[in-house]
Amino acid sequence: MSDRWVEAWLSAPRFQRYLKISSGDRERALALYEWNVETSQVLMHDIAHFEVALRNVYDAVISDNWPHKTHWLLHPQSPVVMPIWRNTAGSQGIKRHTDVNIQTRNKVKTAIKRSGSHQASPGKVIAELSFGFWRHLTTKAMEKPMWVPYLHEAFPSGTDRADIDKDIKIVNDLRNRIAHHESLLTGALDPAEAHKSLMHCLELIAPQVHAYVAAKSKVETALKAKP
Repeated sequence: MSDRWVEAWLSAPRFQRYLKISSGDRERALALYEWNVETSQVLMHDIAHFEVALRNVYDAVISDNWPHKTHWLLHPQSPVVMPIWRNTAGSQGIKRHTDVNIQTRNKVKTAIKRSGSHQASPGKVIAELSFGFWRHLTTKAMEKPMWVPYLHEAFPSGTDRADIDKDIKIVNDLRNRIAHHESLLTGALDPAEAHKSLMHCLELIAPQVHAYVAAKSKVETALKAKP
């Protein structure tokens, strides 16, 4: 019986990635694809727990130090909506004065709109914001507006912003690959290392949550089960 239905299902280019890894063994290639799906699911389980912990810890430390009555996500002078101007390289190497906060500001506006606009509660807005939004808060552009006055308090004393940003970026990149059903076997991103980055950050911001996730996680088992 022909198994060409696999290409019709996955598409020939997608299945070819797994065929290449399995040296043309179609049965192993399909097993690798199934492993990829199952491993992606258990990784997303841990990423989801990390994302919720991260956004709630960030919200708590910012809110505790925010000088206004209006929530920091809803205030017009919030660092996440105010312009942040930087010189960036444009076409032909010409530097441009660019507001690097445009995407973050638009994400907040969209989240507020989805949460009921003027009736939006902070909790609903937080829930509407993507992981990419929270990842942006530790970038170099956000060091003075967010890290120094607020977010450094979410981590142990002496924690380097750049190190945290690197770890969170890796987790966000992994999340995006999984969300787009991409292979964990190709590319520069190592899922095992990305998971270590996740667990490292989680231990810094929420040790008890880290212990819980470590006890429940099936990632290590899944990674070892690769065909």
